[in-house]
Amino acid sequence: MKVGLIGEKLGHSFSKPIHEQIADYTYDIMPLSRSEFPLFMENRAFDAINVTIPYKEMVMPYCDYIDEKASEIGAVNAIKNINGKLYATNTDFDGLKWMIENHFDISGRIVAICGSGGTSKTAFAVCKALGAKEIVRVARNKGQPFITYEELKNRTDVEFILNTTSVGMLPDIMPAIVDLDNFPNCQGVVDVVYNPLLTSLCYQARQKGIPYICGLEMLVGQAVAAVEFFTDRAADRSVIADITKKLYREKRNLVLIGMPSCGKTSIGRRFAKKAGMNFVDIDAEIEKAAGKSIPQIFNETGETGFRKIESEICAEVAKLNHTVISCGGGVVKNPLNMQALSLNGFVVYIKRDTNKLHTGGSRPLSSDRAALKQMEAERLPLYEKYSDATVENNGYFGYALDSLAEVWNENTGN
Repeated sequence: MKVGLIGEKLGHSFSKPIHEQIADYTYDIMPLSRSEFPLFMENRAFDAINVTIPYKEMVMPYCDYIDEKASEIGAVNAIKNINGKLYATNTDFDGLKWMIENHFDISGRIVAICGSGGTSKTAFAVCKALGAKEIVRVARNKGQPFITYEELKNRTDVEFILNTTSVGMLPDIMPAIVDLDNFPNCQGVVDVVYNPLLTSLCYQARQKGIPYICGLEMLVGQAVAAVEFFTDRAADRSVIADITKKLYREKRNLVLIGMPSCGKTSIGRRFAKKAGMNFVDIDAEIEKAAGKSIPQIFNETGETGFRKIESEICAEVAKLNHTVISCGGGVVKNPLNMQALSLNGFVVYIKRDTNKLHTGGSRPLSSDRAALKQMEAERLPLYEKYSDATVENNGYFGYALDSLAEVWNENTGN
């Protein structure tokens, strides 16, 4: 059985491991350019496919039968080939409905849907089905029934924001589709993007204490529905939560912050080996990128030059998955660093008594004990602000390692 996913850019996709956990077929990731897409559909050399951006609407003319749900939505994301005839449906509806119902009650609420593509149409149908009081549709340069993003800023009565665009998706993970500061009555945020695990939009929601959910649950939910459609066999819906939790754990990074010489690198490297994760030391990556040591960088460009390289490395490392990331002591000084690292990462502050920290050596800002104590006084509020948990490293090394493992196991896979 030849099954897979078509779309224009698929480097971000998690669909293969999801389908292969649910079904007994091999699931292929098949990126298609816009010039390749028509020939692929005309040849029909597949048994079943999922369809993603930008082909959910473009694929419809190639289908022989489109069910009522997909026809009403005006977008297709699942097609099966039966004796050369293409039958289509929309399982995104099932996945998104499942995800929203699990986390929010939007009945009687004002919902803003950002985007105008196939997923936006699905979201509109879902919000109608869930009893939204008003659905505000937002897009760039579309005209009625859409309003612009500038006009949306005047809708301070919006209670839920639903992003159906690719804004914030890998590889460009830092932008957010809207600024939540403009929506004082916002009670919840839903983002269909699932890579990174936490989008910048949802990161802002978290910072503001607004409930949020990103798209991983939707992805798994629609995959379960797609497997049912492809195989004509009922699937166990309880696997949605199990697979979501497993994927979340497998894709999440562990980010270690703390003072210079607190043990981030030694603990992180040991933990990564024990947990079967990759390991990255940001300071080492900075030296590699610059082709010189950190003291040399400071001597030639000062702290400003060093921080610039550090931020560039953070932005790239943040896109990784299943990696332990050891950060330099001052990474917390730039909030954008911590935003980027938090999108795929669980952040742990490795706390060590100042008197046990090293001075001098290759650490330009830790020249003596007084400088170190002053640095800690300045950075401690930032370590506490940006960390999800704290692990102390003041005694037996193995104890700190065990404590980190305990924190990781308790706080990942949610």
